[in-house]
Amino acid sequence: MLERFRGADLSHVTERARRSFGDDVMILHTRMVRDGGVPMVEVLAAPATALERVRARLEPAAFRTLLKQPGARPYCIALVGPTGAGKTTTAAKLAARRGLFGAARVGLVTIDTYRVGGMEQLSTYADLADVPFEVVYDASEIDAALKRMSACDVIIVDTPGRSPASAELNERWRTLLDAFKPDEVHLVLPATLRGDLALHVAHAYGASREHRGATHMLLTKLDEVPRETGIADLALSLELPTRWIADGQDVPTDLKPGVSRILRGYGLPADAETDWVHA
Repeated sequence: MLERFRGADLSHVTERARRSFGDDVMILHTRMVRDGGVPMVEVLAAPATALERVRARLEPAAFRTLLKQPGARPYCIALVGPTGAGKTTTAAKLAARRGLFGAARVGLVTIDTYRVGGMEQLSTYADLADVPFEVVYDASEIDAALKRMSACDVIIVDTPGRSPASAELNERWRTLLDAFKPDEVHLVLPATLRGDLALHVAHAYGASREHRGATHMLLTKLDEVPRETGIADLALSLELPTRWIADGQDVPTDLKPGVSRILRGYGLPADAETDWVHA
């Protein structure tokens, strides 16, 4: 779908791209590189249908009505991912961003009872955003916590960072998360992560017979990535839809619509409004 072409000058490189994709080829990105010490022009090109094909791979399903009926469970969005990916800060952004879920009322829950200071950090964000906050240690506490948050239409669940060295700990918190019956599970990954490592992490958070896997990706730290196309390449390789990305530490402003921001990495136009909820 996307291909890079290199050559000594731009005219020859674009001609090669045209022969591969046709006269209506889309030139997405051009830069100077060195190949074996020799300066070269590199072009990222795609067929004219690329925009819709890329968007189709990244576009999440539209939210159903988030305003719940009396007695119903809230819509549950869980954030999972490795240590240091930015899950807690992202959870705070999602809860504090006014209008992100339309008129739906948002609450915060953490099951990350292992990290020193993690609960206190999220509790502080919840106080500042004036949203309900609960800490859940065990599946037996979920019903009571949800009852206390009965006014919430959406809950954001923060989880511990996954430690490959502790299978018992991973099994414990993933079983606890499953008890929430999350509607969406967002794999939070730093955009600075090497592609092969990102795929390894995504595989670790995949679905199994015992646990629900990641349903979406949420890239963070986009402000630390020097090359825009690298963000888009990483996103496409994970083959998960995306609702949001994070491009800084500020709560709640450094949260953006995912598809539009990723397409920008290819120089493709997109309507940023389509990724937000208007209800």
